[in-house]
Amino acid sequence: KKRRGATAKTVHKVDTRVIIQKISRNRKKAVTIVVGMDTVPDVKLKDVSKAFSKRFAGSSSVKDAAGGKKEIILQGDHQDEAAAFIVDKFKVPGDAVFLDMDGDFVPFA
Repeated sequence: KKRRGATAKTVHKVDTRVIIQKISRNRKKAVTIVVGMDTVPDVKLKDVSKAFSKRFAGSSSVKDAAGGKKEIILQGDHQDEAAAFIVDKFKVPGDAVFLDMDGDFVPFA
């Protein structure tokens, strides 16, 4: 059933917050994890993953994270470049993108 009336037209404002962290996989390999892209309006995670794959020439996938959220996993250490790419291509404000530097969340902007 479709919703009707004034309440159906209200847009639910979601607090956009994207966190990018780097995790070392084994000795020299690294993995970049992007959490929170599902809070960005009008963006599909599969399309974001595909754009990351093309831009960084490596594998990228969407996985389920703890708490029912979804995360995008990129092969390689692309923390700063991924943040700049998200701000440029997906029009996310720079102050909504955070880099996880050794447990501290540093705003990208």
